[in-house]
Formats: sequence, C-alpha cells, structure tokens
Amino acid sequence: MGKTVYHTACHICHGSCIAQVTVEDGRVTGIRPDPDGIMNTGRMCPKGIFSKELIYHPDRLLHPMKRTGPRGSGQYAQISWDEAYDIIAENLRRIEREYGMEAVAIAQGTGRHHLPYTARFANAIGTPNWFEPGSAQCFFPRIHSGAVTFGYAPAADYYSDVNPQVMLVWGCNPSVSGADGESRYCFLDALKKGTRLVVVDPCRNNLEPYADYFLQVRPGTDDALALGMLHTIIFEDLYDHVFVENWCFGFEALRDRVREYPPERAAEICCIPAEEIRSAARHVASADTVSMEYGCAIEHTPNSFQTVRAIQFILAVTGNIDKKGTFIESMHVLDEPELLEDHLGDVQRAKRLGEHHKMLAGAHKPFSSAHIPTVFEAMRTGKPYPVKALMLCGNNGLIGFANSKKTLETWKNLDFICCQDMFLTPSALLADVILPVCSWLEVDSLTASPGGADHAILCQQAVVPPVGECKPDEVIFQELCEKLGKDWGAKDLDEILDKRLDRLRTFPGYEDYTLDKLRQTGWAAVPIQYEQYKARAARGEKAFQTPSGKVELYSQILEQFGFDPLPFYAEPPESPVSRPDLTGEYPLILTTGTRINAFFLSEHRQIPSLRKQNPLPLATLHPDTAAQYGIRDGDWIFIETPRGRITQKAKVTDKMMPGVVNCQMGWWFPEQTEKPFFGAFDCNPNVLTSMDPPFDPCMGTYQLRGLMCRICPNPETKDEDYLPGGHSA
Repeated sequence: MGKTVYHTACHICHGSCIAQVTVEDGRVTGIRPDPDGIMNTGRMCPKGIFSKELIYHPDRLLHPMKRTGPRGSGQYAQISWDEAYDIIAENLRRIEREYGMEAVAIAQGTGRHHLPYTARFANAIGTPNWFEPGSAQCFFPRIHSGAVTFGYAPAADYYSDVNPQVMLVWGCNPSVSGADGESRYCFLDALKKGTRLVVVDPCRNNLEPYADYFLQVRPGTDDALALGMLHTIIFEDLYDHVFVENWCFGFEALRDRVREYPPERAAEICCIPAEEIRSAARHVASADTVSMEYGCAIEHTPNSFQTVRAIQFILAVTGNIDKKGTFIESMHVLDEPELLEDHLGDVQRAKRLGEHHKMLAGAHKPFSSAHIPTVFEAMRTGKPYPVKALMLCGNNGLIGFANSKKTLETWKNLDFICCQDMFLTPSALLADVILPVCSWLEVDSLTASPGGADHAILCQQAVVPPVGECKPDEVIFQELCEKLGKDWGAKDLDEILDKRLDRLRTFPGYEDYTLDKLRQTGWAAVPIQYEQYKARAARGEKAFQTPSGKVELYSQILEQFGFDPLPFYAEPPESPVSRPDLTGEYPLILTTGTRINAFFLSEHRQIPSLRKQNPLPLATLHPDTAAQYGIRDGDWIFIETPRGRITQKAKVTDKMMPGVVNCQMGWWFPEQTEKPFFGAFDCNPNVLTSMDPPFDPCMGTYQLRGLMCRICPNPETKDEDYLPGGHSA
C-alpha cells in the first residue's frame, strides 16, 4: 500500500489544528503539525501528536457489546452490529409505544464532529430531549447571549494587520486551552506582537508577565466586577459616543442599571480594590483596539447569561466591535448541517424538558437543548413525564455532570442505556449496549475555525480504515434511523458534508469547490470583512440581527420572554455571603474546571505519553490556606462539600487567591479496574458540585464554581495509589 502523507484537521478537542499524518500500509505511523496549517502554522498540542497511542490503544473498544452482568460490573459479551441495532431498536420502539419517544434522552459529550449530528438524530427519531454538558454550562451561554445582543457570537480578531492593543482574558487561559479552533496559537502570536492583557482569574498564571492588570476575582462574582468596570467607563465618560449613539439600543437604561454598581460596591463583592477596578476599566477604555477571550468559568453560576452580557458590554460601549483588532463578526463560511427540525414537529418540540429556560430550550430556537437537571428529575420521579432510556454519545456523564453520585443513582434505574465511545468509561459501565466509535483519524468531518470568526473551513478526513468494527458516530445515527424506519434525510455523510460547502461556494475563487479538493488541501479560507454591520445598513438591511437592528444593551428578546432585559449581579446560591450558616463547617471557596494541557476534559487518562505529563490530580491553594490546615506542597488532602468528599494532591502556590481551593477536573483512573467505576468518585470534583436549583432563568445553568468547602490532610493516600502501575511520580 506504500506511504501517504495526509493533510487533515485534528479534532481531538474543540479545536482543529492542521496536521500531517503519515500512513504506511494502512496504519498511522506519524503525526506532526502541518507547517503550512492555517493559524497553527507548525504547532500542535500533545493530544494530537500522541494520537497514535489513542487509535491503537490495547484497551480500545473494537466490537459492539451487550451487558451480561449487573450494571457497573463490566461484564459484557461481544455481539454483531446487527444484534446491537436490534436490541436498541426493540427497546426504543417499546418505550415509544408505552411512553412516547420523548421518554428517550440523548446525551452528547464534547462538542466535536458529531455534535450537530446528535441533535439531527434526536430530531429524526422524534425526541426533544437532546442535551450535552456544555449546553448550559460552557460556550452556549456565550453563543446565545451574543445572539440576543449582537445577532451573532463575536470572536477575537487575530487576522488583520492590526494587532489587538489590549486583550481582555476572562475566566480562561487561551495559552493552555485552545478550545475554539486554533485560537491558542493566534493568541500566543498576538502576545509576541505586543498585545497586553487584562486578566480576570482567581489564580495568577503564566499570563501574568503579559498582564497590565491581573484581577483576582472571588469565584462566582464576575458579574459584579463587569458591572463595576462598566460604571467607571460610563460615568467617567470613557465610552465611545459615536458607536453608542449610532449603533446601540438601550444605553440610557444600561446607565441607570450600572449606577447601582459603583466600584466600591463591586469591590466589596468580588474582593478586588475599587481603585484597581477603576484603573483596569480606564485602561481598557483608553486602548485603540480591544479584543477578548473568555471561557466557561463565567458560565458556571446561576447568573451565567447576564454575566456574559455584562462582560460583552465592556467591548460594546467602548466601540470595540467588528473593527480590525477587536471583537468581530463571523464570516459564517461553513453552513451547519440540517438539523431536521421539521421531523420533530411542534407537538414534540413543546415537550422539551426545561422549555421555560427559553435561551436554552425554547421551542423557537433551531438548536435547542433540554435542561439536564429537569431531565434527571424526570428520570427519578416520572414528572412531568417519565424518561426511561438514555443514549450516551461520547458522553462520560458520571465524570462530567454535577453531583456524580446522584447522577449514578439517577441512571441506575433507567430501563435502557446505550453508549457510543472509544473506551470503557465509568459511564459506559452502566450501558446495556456499547457501540465502538472512530477516532478523529478515522472520521470525515468539517469544522469552521476559529470558533467564532469562522472564516476558514478545516477538513478532518479518515486517513485509515476504522480499527476493528468501529464506526463513525454519524454512520451509527444513520443506520439506527434506517433500523427504526426514521428518515435521516441523506444517503450518506458525504452528501451532508458537500452541502455544507454551499456557503463557501458563494465566495470568489470557490464557485466550483468540491469536497475532494478540500480533502487535498486540508483547509480553505476567505478574507474577513470588517464592519459588516455598516455594509448591511448601507444596503437598507438591519445592521445587527436583533429586534432593534442595533447592539441591544437592553434586550427586547429577553424582555419578551419575561427575563430582565439588563444585566445584574446575583450572588451564587452557595457562597460565604449567601450561606453564612455554612461558613463554620465549610469556610473555604471551591472552584473547579481547571483545564489540563495533556487531557481533554475526562479523556486520555489511559494514553501513556499524556498521563506522564500530568499523572495525578492537583488541588491548588495559597500558602496561608495550606498552613492554616497543616498542609504542605505535595501532600494529599481531602476536599469536602455538603455533597461529598474527594482527594487530590496539594499544589501550594502564592499565585492562588487566599481562601480558595481550585481542583483539576475530569479525573478517573482507567487502569484501576478493580475499583468500582474506575475510581470515578475518588478524585473527581463533580462529586462535590451541585445540580440543585436555583438555575439561571435564561439558560438553566447550575452552580459549578464558588461553592463552599473544607479541607484537611489525607495522610493515608500515597502517590503510587493513583499512578499507573503504582510507580512514583
């Protein structure tokens, strides 16, 4: 078969770096970053580089399996694809007859190649109850708040001859986690060109040398900080009068609202000195060009939607919208695949659980998600109607959903669970049927990059045949539809992918562009058009796709649905301020979700070259906090909340805000087969988090950060207890 080098997009995470993959005699023999790859230009994270260890891992699932022992026992027998499909179809048909197809819930995992196809599959078979962990907790609040404010979700501009003078980095670290396209490398390049930062994070990190201001915010109070900064910008007359007067709606109402949040009040809430808030706001307002990278940390409280809006307004009122080097509009160069909304129908759409969270689940939205806590409540109680089956599509919810032990109890009693995954995960151990799926090296897909600007299409292609009997998720969805007698709406995946290029073909030079041509080049890009709102206005169209045709500081859409049209501050429901009765027992603040460069969320703990880079779960705390509890750097400690207790290894540093404990996310131990659920409840911070109300009114978000906790030494645990093979770190 010889040797072939493919240009393809690595989609092992939300990002997509162009890679050169060498294939010899039908096997991947080398992976390296493509020096000509758009934006990553010869750089790539270790997850992609070490993917040969992923695709050929000895523990990879290679055949369909059915459960032969109790749930959680790990006892499975190999079956054929036909038998697997028969079992799934029989159970879904029975549940549809007895309860309606809405009793089938479909849980997507991370938002990669199969994300839109999972929603398409849900619509095709007739269930409104599709969801994924991030739909209310990560990225979607930013997407949907952008839609109601600007008519689109803005993104940082790295692509013109104007480098952002200041970058506002809020609740993320884009130098470590490049989750939105290849923006990680664009961000690093901007720093090299001189971009300075204003960083908001409770832990000072590697961005500190580039930061003119590093604002160590109390977890869960980002909304107060943003409103305090807006107060300074507006009442010190630092806003862009021309942009606000011509292109913004509701400025007077916003001014009245932020009058309630002078920096002194914000300082009391978020634990940043008032003068530092003022100075940082002045710095942002005085810069010629300001852009922003913001992450899911701001989406982990029950005020996520208004928090995001308040942060977005900092760039809006300073006029840093859709100009070179600012916060820009997407080019929308890649069409989304059809979601088959008409297949679902109005009756089923109205049954979506959590529909009252209109920005998440509203029947008016084309890409709506069910509300996870409401779905789980229906699984437990049968109210408002029973949910009896769960289809896990790349979803490791026992690790990824809040209150892991309650999630386990919720899922144990379901009539039927099916799981699509590459490995036997803690969640897969509950499944009645397991379907083996393909890695990024075995799947055809298209993605637009970077995550918001969408001016480049990256082509992920199958460079080798699937190992074993693995199949792409998209093919599984189509074949299940055929088995169930449901209409998938396409003869194969290539038909869907080719149609997605229709938007690209409207640009000069791409009129006759084909899917095969894209596979050869690896990517295609169009020039970014700036100030698109002015061009639309000149054509007599709405400048912004909002009810007013302007940037809506006062949202008429939110008002229509009965939500507050303006951002406001809301203290997290579990915090030292809102629950002073708990401070004696749980005196510290817990924040979770720290990203690890070697892993993607809960994935890749079994990959040797990646596990070596971060072999053990780490909890970061300040020296004063550590000393108070007799903890030294490197000690194992217990972290406990009202939901449960876990253990992690202490990382003591003066960069962490005093009184805060920051736990790494996603931990389980694939090598610990003797432990129940691979030790999923030993070190996973979601044992500690809460899925209880109150929820964000718009998005249904529950609280994952700013919770209350306590710590103490754990002298019994040693490193070798959690190292693969029991070896010292």
